[in-house]
Amino acid sequence: MTEHFADRLMDAVRRKGSRLCVGLDPRVDLLPPDLPGSASDPAKRVESFCLNLCLGTEPYAVAVKPQAAYFEALGAEGMVCLERVMCFARELGLLVILDAKRNDIGSTAQAYADAYLGARPEVCGPCLQVADAITINAYLGYDGVEPFVNKAHEHGTGLFILVKTSNPGSGQLQDLRLESGLTVYQHMADLVAQWGQDLVGASGYSSVGAVVGATYPEQLKELRARLPQTPFLVPGYGHQGASAADVAAGFDKQGLGAIVNSARGIIYAYRKREGTFTQAAAEAAQEARDELNAAAQ
Repeated sequence: MTEHFADRLMDAVRRKGSRLCVGLDPRVDLLPPDLPGSASDPAKRVESFCLNLCLGTEPYAVAVKPQAAYFEALGAEGMVCLERVMCFARELGLLVILDAKRNDIGSTAQAYADAYLGARPEVCGPCLQVADAITINAYLGYDGVEPFVNKAHEHGTGLFILVKTSNPGSGQLQDLRLESGLTVYQHMADLVAQWGQDLVGASGYSSVGAVVGATYPEQLKELRARLPQTPFLVPGYGHQGASAADVAAGFDKQGLGAIVNSARGIIYAYRKREGTFTQAAAEAAQEARDELNAAAQ
């Protein structure tokens, strides 16, 4: 097995002095007008955009989180672009968390795990895996989680399971109370802890993580206490309305245990700042890193 995912993640946070994950959500209609390439070849333009974003934000981020949907919308060329972007990011030393929210059982879940977390040197050469971790929806139960857990054991990869998401409608299901007295998200949190107990590394954190939104700071605080060995991927900071103060509850007493995603506020910063889109993204990433570091103190 290669080095443990959560150990690599916590080491990167310490080494780079950052808790920032940059979301790569490349909307074709929001690409910079000065981006090289023809409008008739959007995949090439998206690839150029994302590669430059990786270069510009790498000094300030520990990870990037490509949103698979934006690449899938571009067809076969978009999927090739996604693989190239992920491999390039890993070559730069960034961790790659593929935001795909996969959800299935049996051989189909296995195929998803093989596609993104299996050893694929024909795609990424020395990088081996296409991604370091993936987001998944565990609504179907452990049948759909097990293949990803097995990959974590085998290849040192990770997974982030949806627990309490940042969207306004999350409470329609996640806040429902079960006969046990627990809410659905609390029950899911307990399952995440159970599924990840054999994958706790030297850092004290498991490679089975949780997605917990910063837009619900009270639940974030509650879940940090409930899941002391679970790393958090925290969306909702920035454009979705959560502040650095809202995010603070996701960190442990050492300022570890969570990375915080920001997408639109960084990758489209050129719309509000001077300079190239790469320079604008770098400045926004630096500011976000510093804000999050202060909140983690």
